[in-house]
Amino acid sequence: MTMQGTALTGLLDTDRIRADFPILSRRLDGDRPLVYLDSANTSQKPRQVIGAMTAHYEQINSNVGRAVHQLGDASTQAYEVARVKIAAFINAPDASEVIFAKNSSEALNLVANTLAWAHGDYEVGVGDEVVITEMEHHSNIVPWQLLAERKGATLRWFGITDEGRLDLSQIDSIINDRTKVVSVVWVSNMLGTVTPLETIIRRAHEVGALVVVDASQAVPQFRVDVAALGADFVAFTGHKMVGPTGIGVLWGRAKVLDALPPFLGGGSMIETVTMQRSTWAPLPAKFEAGTPPIVEAIGLAAAVDYLSALGMDNVAGHEHAITAYALERLLEVDGLTILGPTEPVDRGGAVSFEIDGVHPHDVSQVLDSLGVAVRAGHHCAKPAHARFGVQSSTRASFYLYTTPAEIDALVDGIEQTKRFFKVGS
Repeated sequence: MTMQGTALTGLLDTDRIRADFPILSRRLDGDRPLVYLDSANTSQKPRQVIGAMTAHYEQINSNVGRAVHQLGDASTQAYEVARVKIAAFINAPDASEVIFAKNSSEALNLVANTLAWAHGDYEVGVGDEVVITEMEHHSNIVPWQLLAERKGATLRWFGITDEGRLDLSQIDSIINDRTKVVSVVWVSNMLGTVTPLETIIRRAHEVGALVVVDASQAVPQFRVDVAALGADFVAFTGHKMVGPTGIGVLWGRAKVLDALPPFLGGGSMIETVTMQRSTWAPLPAKFEAGTPPIVEAIGLAAAVDYLSALGMDNVAGHEHAITAYALERLLEVDGLTILGPTEPVDRGGAVSFEIDGVHPHDVSQVLDSLGVAVRAGHHCAKPAHARFGVQSSTRASFYLYTTPAEIDALVDGIEQTKRFFKVGS
């Protein structure tokens, strides 16, 4: 079974979209076309993003919030306009609640560390509990382990069902009166599972816990409305949503951010400094010490413009359809086991799988020789792999520029891999 061209959904004109991404026309060794199926790792960048960053460096480049000359004013304005655009993209109530970081990892560490240093209502201490899940990226496990160790708190987690869904059967006991923080992934980068956030957020707030959401794989794929979501913090990263590397976003409720101490000390985050003490600038500057990722913010704003022009509902529809087609094709392959949901319901565009008798790194290497770029390893999700009794897997992940023909190339490459290693029929 194969499917051609843009016959998949009609929601996005993938031929036109692909023309915006210079790297997708690259030829690899052996004059093979690039089949890029590693977008959960990092997405490719359109000319519009590359051009916006280049133009800023060529025409405006200056530090922000400091110089009063024309370049400084223009750079500061562009940086703050970027913040406003990103706030609107996620429907943040106020742009001052948008904090720029270097990636999701730093954003999540910001929350965990400031809670470790907090006093009063948000202080975490002995007897308190922090809840995560077994399907988290390491960036949403390690910071909370460190917090629990440093403060004498207890770390608890939701397990995963055989299907690859969160097991919420014990939600009322796992999230209880001792729970201080619940931090969960929205879309698993390994299993593709979409977390039922509404249920988790409602229970967490019933017991007065803060809710942190790792939306690194969610914001690129579908419409996100943080005002309606109900979480207290949402973290995501630019490079997975056709934006540049080196920039991430933490959205947080102003009430909570105001109550937390700074994460980093330095220039721009202060109100005043004396040799005896310092006081802090208002949001968002309080959490943006030093020279920020200025041009990266400009690039992320251009990425937001690009995605908004396509329409996030259209992006989500394409992602769902291409993932459904990939699942259908992969399930036809003898000896291939998908880790995670095999139905395209509440599922994102990352599919991890095993091939009987072939190591994932060997699968990836053979596919690469055919021009098909996938990821092999534990995908920074070792506990989730351990849950399914494997050390690693091969992962193919899709995005708004992925075509059915590329899925067919993946399946053909897998069949060639099996023949190369003489496994299966």
